[in-house]
Amino acid sequence: MQPETPIQRRKTRQIMVGNVPVGGDAPITVQSMTNTDTCDVEATVAQIHALEKAGVDIVRVSVPDMDSSEAFGRIREQVNVPLVADIHYDYRIALDVAGRGVDCLRINPGNIGREDRIREVIQCAKDHGLPIRVGVNAGSLEKELQRKYGEPNSDALVESALRHVEILDRHDFQDFKISVKASNVFMTVEAYRKLSAQIEQPLHLGVTEAGVLRSGTVKSSVALGMLLAEGIGDTLRISLAADPVEEVRVGWDILKSLGLRTKGVNIIACPSCSRQNFDVIGTVNELEARLEDVNESVDLAVIGCLVNGPGEAREADIGLTGGTPNNLSYVGGSKSHHIRREQLVDELEQMVRAQVAKKREDEEKGVIVRSDQGNPGA
Repeated sequence: MQPETPIQRRKTRQIMVGNVPVGGDAPITVQSMTNTDTCDVEATVAQIHALEKAGVDIVRVSVPDMDSSEAFGRIREQVNVPLVADIHYDYRIALDVAGRGVDCLRINPGNIGREDRIREVIQCAKDHGLPIRVGVNAGSLEKELQRKYGEPNSDALVESALRHVEILDRHDFQDFKISVKASNVFMTVEAYRKLSAQIEQPLHLGVTEAGVLRSGTVKSSVALGMLLAEGIGDTLRISLAADPVEEVRVGWDILKSLGLRTKGVNIIACPSCSRQNFDVIGTVNELEARLEDVNESVDLAVIGCLVNGPGEAREADIGLTGGTPNNLSYVGGSKSHHIRREQLVDELEQMVRAQVAKKREDEEKGVIVRSDQGNPGA
């Protein structure tokens, strides 16, 4: 029952990464990157499958050499999610991997080398119908920009980005997305604000080298939350020194918190206090683990007492408020039934899954109705 977001997104040119649209009026996509050895095909495929299960939209795979390019082709055959090949310096790798089922090339035209090599990579992307992702990073700015600005700042990031854009413009290539990442929150935010005012292409958001799970999540949430609230951003990657699956979960949580996308169970829970009538923290942690496989959007409120409980429970798809002797559940804003403390997790899980089943049934009926309307003889 989450209200529609008041955010007005900046309109950008739409590109396609495989079958996933990025930019325009398409949903903001969540990305991650494998951290396995690309030549270890089995391990990389397993990690991509785990990312798919977590809800990733696009996965980036590092392709540092020709052996990795050959492995990329075997990985591509075993996964369905769109794959971005991450390539630096050697233009021949880009040419080789383009024919192995890649959906996007991540390059910086400026580090490819001579103009004829850049032209060849761009023509290859055109021939295969591939977009390009340009990635500017505060830690790898061109030496002349480092000398000019003295140290990385938002202006240096934007100038670097526009240099790459100019190269693509010169070769009449417009199907690209671009990022300007720094590990500093304010530098990142200012760079994206400035760049968004100067180009029409989609922006890939992220805070580079954000850190470990907790601090990296906070830093990324602050920076990306500021930008997304201003309507800036078309796709994102949360860069964490953690399991890539956590990057996807955090990305989704950021988008859900802003009402920009909905997926899975959104748990509203009180922090718990001495008024609680059951173990709130233990209950929601177990529910979160049990319901990870749910992709449909469901709001679940779990509140430990009667102070805020009824209000929150009535606003959720499914709600629970602590009471004595038993706890009261709500469905669709109306009181449902009492649940004993020892049955909370099991019954709430069943209620969520029943809600999901009902949504699926309603959607199937809706498809049938629309189909019948379009086929009078059905």
